[in-house]
Amino acid sequence: MDDRHWPKDVGIRAMHVVIPSLYVDQADLERYDRVSEGKYTVGLGQKQMGFCTDLEDVNSLCLTAVSQLVENNGLSYSDIGRLEVGTETLVDKSKSAKTVVMKLFAAAGNHSVEGVDTTNACYGGTAALFNALAWTESSAWDGRLAVVVAADIAVYAAGSSARATGGAGAVAMLVGPGASLVVDRGLRGTYMDHAYDFYKPDLGSEYPVVDGKLSVRCYLNALDRCYESYRSKCGQRGDAVRGLGAFDSFVFHAPYCKLVRKALARLYAKDSAGETASAAEEASTGADEAAAMDRSRPVFEAKTGPSLMLASRVGNTYTASVYSGLASYLLSVPPERLAGKRIGVFSYGSGLASSVYSITVADNGLAAMVDRLRVSVTAGLERRTRFTAEQFADALDVRRESLHRAPYAPAGDRALLFPGTWYLSGIDEMRRRHYERKE
Repeated sequence: MDDRHWPKDVGIRAMHVVIPSLYVDQADLERYDRVSEGKYTVGLGQKQMGFCTDLEDVNSLCLTAVSQLVENNGLSYSDIGRLEVGTETLVDKSKSAKTVVMKLFAAAGNHSVEGVDTTNACYGGTAALFNALAWTESSAWDGRLAVVVAADIAVYAAGSSARATGGAGAVAMLVGPGASLVVDRGLRGTYMDHAYDFYKPDLGSEYPVVDGKLSVRCYLNALDRCYESYRSKCGQRGDAVRGLGAFDSFVFHAPYCKLVRKALARLYAKDSAGETASAAEEASTGADEAAAMDRSRPVFEAKTGPSLMLASRVGNTYTASVYSGLASYLLSVPPERLAGKRIGVFSYGSGLASSVYSITVADNGLAAMVDRLRVSVTAGLERRTRFTAEQFADALDVRRESLHRAPYAPAGDRALLFPGTWYLSGIDEMRRRHYERKE
């Protein structure tokens, strides 16, 4: 279809990041876990980890993210015609988190809101975003805006080396025409496959089963396939085949920051003159890994390093991870220099599902969007309460022991929550969850 028949500049009009009010320092965790100094801070590239007590679950994170996105952007709930949640932190096998968030729409009398939850490990937020974009460009679109929420709480068993790769948070995105972050139409490379690299077969536990080495291989192979597909789409359109040089930033899903460095080195090797895909494979998985990362360091620091600010300080937020990376990059560049930037995005979810797509930054209320985002992120990081590693471990023990208990009254300290946070006030004898907001 001729571009004149599409809504103009469809993409992300606003973003809001929810950061947990509690965090633990990764250096403290190294000492507590009795591992070598630098194992988490250097080996994984992590500085801090945000986490939630039993007062918060995916529903409360979504309630907080949507309510603050609406309030901070002067919206009415009547303005929204689609709401989708991407998450893997499910609390019910049937009832979607989206339906819980609908309680926010009741006062406006708006019950005509399409969309439900989308789930596949860390990819759910991207699938939800693609659905919202497609709705906006379809015959079903009624002219209203869409909201996408990516939210998760990543926790791992005590004593597991994976526990240091946890985190929690949410990113809410307002989607529609006239966007500041325009998703490039027709440029998307997707790769799907069947793998057991990370999965959650035990429905009575929040903890996943992880094959770490397989997961890294799956992530990097998916990146290869998506990147090749994206570049092929460029060629089909008659565009120059785009390598890293065509992007001002490249944002990756970040289970931990060191993996992102490997991923960027891999793409750099594939783009470099005279290097083949097999050379890239060797550079990112073999003895030349450190050398490959060293060769790509200037490109990493310019294009990807700034996107890891939240990943390093909050941790892995699963579906929200790649979008917290997008937010981090936007905050690293003066707003007056953002317009016209092109951002590559790699989203990965184990099991597996993955895509590479691109965003062009447009000057559609851009400065105001970035200013609001900066205020929310800065306030979240600065107001947090630091827990000791012992307090962190105790809080996660309470989450584990209380999972699926009913009736249940959460034991977490509400005074430590940020104002405006929705929280779980209790679970009744019929296992219905009740939520209140801290004023």
